[in-house]
Amino acid sequence: MIQYQISPLNPNSHIFEVLLSFNTSPNQSYTLALPAWLPGSYMIRDFAKNITEISAYDSNNQVIELTKVDKQTWSLQANTEQVQVRYQVFAFDLSVRTAYLDSQRGFFNGSSTFLQVVELVHQPCELIIEPSTLAEHKHWQVATGLTRAKETEKFQFGRYIAEDYQHLIDCPVAIGLFDCTEFTIEGVVHHLVFTSKHYGDTQRLADDISKLCQHHINIFGEAPFKEYWFITHLQANGFGGLEHKNSTILQASRFDLPNPQHKAKELSEDYRTFLSLCSHEYFHAWNVCRIKPKEFVPYNLQQESYTKQLWAYEGITSYYDDFSLFRTGLINFDEYLAIIAKNATRVNRGAGELKQSITASSFDAWTKFYKQGPDAVNNIVSYYAKGAIIALWLDLTIRDKSNNQYSLDTLMRELWIHFGRTNTGTTEEDFINIANLLCGEDISSAFKHHLYSAERVDLSHELAKYGVEIQKQKFKKLNSLDTISTDNYHGYLGAHYKAQPAGLTITQVLENSPAANAGLAVNDILIAVDDLKVTEQSLQGLVDHLPANSEVTCYYFRDDQLLSSTLTVIDSPLAGIAYKVTDQALVQRWQNIIPNG
Repeated sequence: MIQYQISPLNPNSHIFEVLLSFNTSPNQSYTLALPAWLPGSYMIRDFAKNITEISAYDSNNQVIELTKVDKQTWSLQANTEQVQVRYQVFAFDLSVRTAYLDSQRGFFNGSSTFLQVVELVHQPCELIIEPSTLAEHKHWQVATGLTRAKETEKFQFGRYIAEDYQHLIDCPVAIGLFDCTEFTIEGVVHHLVFTSKHYGDTQRLADDISKLCQHHINIFGEAPFKEYWFITHLQANGFGGLEHKNSTILQASRFDLPNPQHKAKELSEDYRTFLSLCSHEYFHAWNVCRIKPKEFVPYNLQQESYTKQLWAYEGITSYYDDFSLFRTGLINFDEYLAIIAKNATRVNRGAGELKQSITASSFDAWTKFYKQGPDAVNNIVSYYAKGAIIALWLDLTIRDKSNNQYSLDTLMRELWIHFGRTNTGTTEEDFINIANLLCGEDISSAFKHHLYSAERVDLSHELAKYGVEIQKQKFKKLNSLDTISTDNYHGYLGAHYKAQPAGLTITQVLENSPAANAGLAVNDILIAVDDLKVTEQSLQGLVDHLPANSEVTCYYFRDDQLLSSTLTVIDSPLAGIAYKVTDQALVQRWQNIIPNG
């Protein structure tokens, strides 16, 4: 068994110390390596850059030479029957991906913290989590999905067990003072852990999230874990999540949680978004953590692993994250249509969908999606957002062609039975073949067209069969995706921005828009238009009062240079999407298919 011991050595300097011990054969070489990326986040992270000190010793406490092989790999020659490697990790990234330590809390993903002994990768691992020695941390606890040793109680520091290295790094660990609420579904205990101060209604959180968990378990027919951990880093501002087999790490604002002072149980947009995030990451426990592309079986974490299938793993998951909110009664159908319409608007407003297919977006996730440049809105398409649209097309198509006997639920359960349970990687053809069987006819041509063409996905025909009409609408405001159905004039610039103490920083410029034609670019700071100082309110007021096709002078800083150009304000294009119910009886056919309990 390989043993790891981790200690919060110096919280104020953000240093964890790790002691790695393993048995060796004398005179044999061993390779130590840290992953370059972690599953679910498709970008080379180079975690090894955070190792600040490293040394190795034999069983006689004599120094063993470590040879650096590349940016994340070391080799050593064993001369006794055991080796110890001691190293320090700088932990100051409060994201869901890496590691963090300060006087308030600690957190680490094993992929950024634990060196792998390459020659012993399949051996079981033991992790000893040591408490801080500081008196003010005496009440700190541990939250992790790792298997507890018999003598280790839940939330205790102590000894934890992993089947192998992959299992070890799939179970992130949080330490600190927690607020934790539990609920049980299908015999599985679920933990809601919050690692910082909050004011949320934890009972309502448990009630609402438990409905989403039950929904997902019903789809797949079983829970493939004995317990599950929702571990949330609460901050002033933040959003994100990363899936693991029996846990997820989330980021949220401390005020995203439901307000206990609101007894009417209204669902704020921020809380709805948090529930959708929980739903998304929980669905991933099946879809990508266990059902996964063949390119990920097994994972190669030393370099990029390319696949064209992320549209299915993120897109289908994105479809269910909001759909489950409707199905469980947390939102009504009109609210659900508004959510998916905004997603369609996000895809439709830019030209990226017309330049990049969804399979190309999946394949190029490592660069074009995870390292988005200022041109992203014009040149790439999100495999999350468009993937969810394709998932909707697939769901409605299966329902229609099977006379509502089957749905996307059925496809996902078949994938679970044949691929997830058996740890068999999927191919694109597996999705298509199962869809063909459920439809009772060959839909391969249409399916592949959606996957490989750089074209809009027109769902008007499919939605009409279920009583929903697609409407093209104008943008209601300048800096928003909200749309409106009206013949009235609504000024449009084709730029999005963030307010600054002096002016507006441009964050997006749509291709061929008035802002683009005026020469505005991402990171420009717009300071005046038509000789008026610019704020979000003043710019909106100005375009609301100007007639269509008005030409005004705008002033902006690019770096430290003041520039000016002519900006033409036009009426909003019909680039927004809205969905309207036209036949309640047909809509009922869509709503009635729910996962079996």
